[in-house]
This record gives sequence, structure tokens and C-alpha cells, in this order.
Amino acid sequence: MPSATQNYFNKPLLKIPMIFGAATGVMAFLFFLGLYAIGVMPLGNNKVLDFGIFLIMMVAACWYYRRNIGHGYMHFWEGLTICYVVNTVGAFVVGWLIFLFVEFVDPDLFAKYIAEMQQLLVQGKADLVKDIGEAEFQSMLKAVVNTKPGQLITDEMAKKTVMAVLPILIISLIFRRQEPVPLRPKS
Repeated sequence: MPSATQNYFNKPLLKIPMIFGAATGVMAFLFFLGLYAIGVMPLGNNKVLDFGIFLIMMVAACWYYRRNIGHGYMHFWEGLTICYVVNTVGAFVVGWLIFLFVEFVDPDLFAKYIAEMQQLLVQGKADLVKDIGEAEFQSMLKAVVNTKPGQLITDEMAKKTVMAVLPILIISLIFRRQEPVPLRPKS
């Protein structure tokens, strides 16, 4: 007999986006590996392009749910739930896969990433010091130097969450379709 936890995760509103999210994370990691294979730094700004994969998979999950579970209908809140679960699970999976890659396959990649981040901060020092002050700049520089590979997981999740807010609302609105309410006969 399945436990309460198993029953909870067997609900289509959670199960389907978790599967789509896991697939999203794997595809985003393959994008990361593709960048790595062609010699482009796969961490940092170049990796932001993988968000297109997240958008496509959120749309696919909403479409699948609406077609197969909702039988042509889907509420706005269902779309929000599906998109947020796809986004969160996908970011979690890709974050872990990238962490494992830089921890066990190519640790030098993370060192290069930190060096590039330091270089970017130092290049923009004049503007940053003018805007935030020397003490805050030194604090930022120290935070970059002290970054650990494990922070890639939370960083990935935070970036994807911030980037996804508006697209999730738009996707949920586009796929929203409620059953028409039958008119009551006049008495």
C-alpha cells in the first residue's frame, strides 16, 4: 500500500512537472557540456542562454497537462504550479550536475570562473566604487574569492527563479482555459 508521501507525489499536478523539470535539468546540463566541449566558458553569462530550454519545457508541460489531464482545460493556478515546479526542479537538477562536474571532472573550470568574476569586478571598480563605495566593493571582491563550488546549486536556483517570474505568468495566462459555467435557467 503506498504511503501518504507516495500518494502526494503521484498527483498529476506535481508528478508531470517534476518529470518535465528533471528532463529540463538534464537538457540544460547537456547545453553546459556543449559549451564546455567547444571551449566556451560554460559558467557565468554564457550559461544564461539555457533559460530557453526552461521556457520550452514549461510550455510543453502546460500543453501536456492541459491536453491529457485537463482534457482541454487548465486553470491559471495550475499553470503557475506546473511552471514553478518545472523551473525549480530543472534548476535544482542542473545545479547539482554542474556542481558534480566542477567538483569531480574539471575542478580547474571553477577556478577559471572565479578568476573571470574577479577580473570583471576589478575592471568595473571605478564605477562600482563610485556607486557603492570602497568598503562594499572590497566586500563583494572577498565574497567572490570565497565562493565555493556548492554555491553553484543555490546560485542556479536563484537565477532561474528571478528570470522565470514574468515568463511563468505569461505562459500560465496563455494556457489558461476554464470550463464554461452553465447558465442557470430563469425561474
